[in-house]
This record gives sequence, C-alpha cells and structure tokens, in this order.
Amino acid sequence: MTLRILKALKRFRANEDGNATVEFAIVVPMFLIFMASGIELGLVNIRHTLLERSLDEAMREVRLGTGQAPQHDDIVDLICTSATMVPDCRNNLRLEMTKVDMRNWSGLPASIDCTVGGGDTNFEVQPVRQFKNGIDNEMVLVRACAKFDPFFPIAGLGRSLSKDAAGQLSIVAMNGFVQEPR
Repeated sequence: MTLRILKALKRFRANEDGNATVEFAIVVPMFLIFMASGIELGLVNIRHTLLERSLDEAMREVRLGTGQAPQHDDIVDLICTSATMVPDCRNNLRLEMTKVDMRNWSGLPASIDCTVGGGDTNFEVQPVRQFKNGIDNEMVLVRACAKFDPFFPIAGLGRSLSKDAAGQLSIVAMNGFVQEPR
C-alpha cells in the first residue's frame, strides 16, 4: 500500500502538466496591479498638472486685469475652463486667496481645507475659507484644492493613496502674484 502511494507521489512530482497555469496565476495579478497603479498615477499627475496650469493662467488674467477686483466665482470659472480633467470642477474646486505681508512672512496655513459642497458628502458645506483681494502692489497667495474619486480605488496605488472619509483624493495647486496698481 505504501509502495503505491510513494509511486503515485513520485509520478505527481515528475508531472509538469499545468506548469504555465501556475506561473500565470502568480504573475498576472501582480502585473495587473502594476498596470492599474500606472494608470492611477498618470491620471493623478495629469489632473494635478492641469490644475497647476489652469491656476497659473487664471492668475495671469487676474494680474493683467488692472482696475478690477475679481471675485471667487469669476476665478473658479477661469480655472475650470482650462482644467478639463478635473471632474465636476466648478463644484469640486475650493479656492483660498490670502494677502501676505512680505516683511512679516507667515504664508498660508499648513492645514488644507478641501471640503466643498459637491465633493465630500460626509461634511457640511463650508463657505469660502479666506478670499481677500489685495490692494495695489500687495503680494497675494492663492491655493486651489480639487477632490476626485480614484479610478481604481481598491487596487494598487488607488488603494494606498491617502483619501478622505468619502474615499476621495485631493490635489492642491498654489500660486502667488503681486496685485498691479489700478
């Protein structure tokens, strides 16, 4: 009896049927996770780049538009016309504009507040955090924060990125300008 079991085990060990299936089952999930992570990283990078560029273009319009003090919604519209990859930009974009004293530098607060009406449903809608137009020759810092859902939320990079309570990622862009004389 034991001789038959030993012969069967020897035949089983020598048999190479299904060898490619085992390799496939081990390698393909890792390859798919790497692909999903690459796609997620690419999408986050494109969205961040477009938000940065759109904020730069909007701040250029604000700088060159002497004689007028743009309001929050006007700047959001300027940014969202160029930020095509930011989903539901007008509802998911939060702006913060702060006057800065160049001689007594304090910068912007370290805490970034991205909670907006259309994005994070776990929190109440908050008003504009701080939005103050500068006077002539005054330095102004602008921070834009947009939220979006990850493309692959349960795989690879989308799973490991830091998300809020609603499972959304946030991207932040910053810009500064000196208010031109009116």
